[in-house]
Amino acid sequence: MIVLEGKSLAKRYEQQSTVIHALRGVDFRLESGEILGVAGESGSGKSTLLKLISGLEAPSAGSILLHGKELSPRRTKEEYRTMQMIFQNAPASFHPRRTIADSITESVRSLRGRNAPLDLASLADRVGLQRELMDRTPRQLSGGQCQRMAIARAMAVEPEILLCDEITSALDVSSQAQILHLLAGICRESHTSAIFVSHDLAVIRCLCDRVMIMRDGALVEEGPAAQVIRQPREAYTKKLVDSVLEIKN
Repeated sequence: MIVLEGKSLAKRYEQQSTVIHALRGVDFRLESGEILGVAGESGSGKSTLLKLISGLEAPSAGSILLHGKELSPRRTKEEYRTMQMIFQNAPASFHPRRTIADSITESVRSLRGRNAPLDLASLADRVGLQRELMDRTPRQLSGGQCQRMAIARAMAVEPEILLCDEITSALDVSSQAQILHLLAGICRESHTSAIFVSHDLAVIRCLCDRVMIMRDGALVEEGPAAQVIRQPREAYTKKLVDSVLEIKN
């Protein structure tokens, strides 16, 4: 079942007399329980696509549909709750002087109401952290711990879709693997769908069911992640795959 889809999405930015086409007529779909990867080099449009999906920016053209209903640029609280963003810089996404517990509580109350149930201890358990870490500020946590708390905050409002923007790129290899394992387990157990933006095809291959390859704001190839990475059809995709192999060698 398709939970989210985009049709002919375009985004233009005007800078003085110059028009920058960040997205050029992109179509996508996200199935229930699926993890969809979006890959490409810097400037390919992958993060712009995520901003449009999340409602942080409005498309210049095209439409985004949630369960077949077109979303307006002005999202309702329920629509924001349904799609939760997890950012690359997890510490910066929390209030620097508030505890993690306070930040998560504020998010839940804002999107689900003041009387919404919230079990912070169970949330900490769910993301594999000690419960007492909830009483710390972001700067008192490691990067990996803070990213786990960002996942906990997103899951606290019971979303249908997680939007992940390069969430492992600032972590060391060991922490990356732990976050990927955690995210895969959460999506599987809760049947939550996810869109995972990354420049790293090795990470995409490890985590994602399908992948979209972006270049210069356009979609150049898509399909099952393992198949696209193992047998790319497009020269640009092959170039990306080869660059990963060169780094690993």
